[in-house]
Amino acid sequence: MPRFASMAADPGLLALPWNTPLAEWPQHHLVALPRGISRHVVRFIRNRGQVYALKEAAERFVVRENRLLHDLERLDVPSVESVGIVLDRVDAAGDPIDPILITRHLSFSLPYRAVFSRTLRPETVVRLVDALAALLVRLHLAGFFWGDCSLSNTLFRRDAGAFAAYLVDAETGDLHDELSPGQRSYDLDLAHTNIFGELMDLQAGGYLSEDLELLELADTVVERYQRLWAELTEPEEFDTGEMYRLEQRIQRLNDLGFDVAELDIHTDFDGRHIRIQPKVVDAGHHSRRLLRLTGLDVEENQARRLLNDLDAFRAATEQQYEDEEIVAHQWLTEVFEPVVQAVPAELRGKLEPAEVFHEVLEHRWYRSENAHRELPLVEAARSYVDTVLRSRPDEREALPRGDDTLSDLEPVRDDDTLTDLKPFRDGGS
Repeated sequence: MPRFASMAADPGLLALPWNTPLAEWPQHHLVALPRGISRHVVRFIRNRGQVYALKEAAERFVVRENRLLHDLERLDVPSVESVGIVLDRVDAAGDPIDPILITRHLSFSLPYRAVFSRTLRPETVVRLVDALAALLVRLHLAGFFWGDCSLSNTLFRRDAGAFAAYLVDAETGDLHDELSPGQRSYDLDLAHTNIFGELMDLQAGGYLSEDLELLELADTVVERYQRLWAELTEPEEFDTGEMYRLEQRIQRLNDLGFDVAELDIHTDFDGRHIRIQPKVVDAGHHSRRLLRLTGLDVEENQARRLLNDLDAFRAATEQQYEDEEIVAHQWLTEVFEPVVQAVPAELRGKLEPAEVFHEVLEHRWYRSENAHRELPLVEAARSYVDTVLRSRPDEREALPRGDDTLSDLEPVRDDDTLTDLKPFRDGGS
């Protein structure tokens, strides 16, 4: 009998064929989901309505990755959630089989190759790399050395026209109290090398134009990382008459989605110059505010978009001096929920509700421009469902072509409506 560790009791999981190598599991146990390139055998299963990812690997890797994923969850860093590990597996002949790591499937997430099966726009590459750089910064702030940062080891979720990145492979990582500049630089160099190679692979497969400068695209991960790291950690000096710069620094950090829990402030001997440096920086500034006001738990850019619409609703209804939570509840019931409810039940696996709301606002803006009038939001939602959403691929638990791998996906043409929009306008509802 195999040994289950770090796993809540679940009879459905216990009854699976653990004495069979994962590559040989019967099809009726498996779920066809897009998966990235992996050096190990990876399969997806469904149990009691929950989808899990199973990875078969050597015991030292499985045990280590399970521990690191739990650590990352405790540190609130975007990563897949480990459910547990299955050890001491043997086949029918009594021969040992590698253990299995069980992680919870991240709904509405896609490996990078699945993203490129839907669009060829170079702007999508930039947004993916941008999201990966932001994830690497968050990992380094938490003291996590990845050791194999790449698009392949990351899952991406749509985030109001951008992407949010989640670590999906932690077996090469290591957690420290704080990373040295050398460790950060090494991780960043690995990311640059890996991403350049992956972009070359995409180009060779026909997913990217031959005219794209892949090295320049790979360079953006370094540039984005360095800019974000500097904004979050570097000290800033100014005169006492420039205190507004302190507020500007905090506002820039908030705009990037980070909260400043503490500032280290020093003045020089004559009291004329001030030196500040963020001490404790937490990500999720907008998502935490939206969660507090509405109970909606969404990605950071989605939260920023929804909060902008909430603020516009507050101004349009002349409730600037009303309690913020009361207005938020009114916006939730009168604006957000009617849009979500306009999506038929059979289409709700296409996109997350917050991403649907973002795209409806975009659709409304374009339709209003063409019609030379302001479309009511619910009318725009119905138009979006009929003309855009119905043709979108299902991203919660579906493959683009019904296969269980992405190795044979054909490149598609650049017709993915609303996947790559201009920077969104923050209008009221």
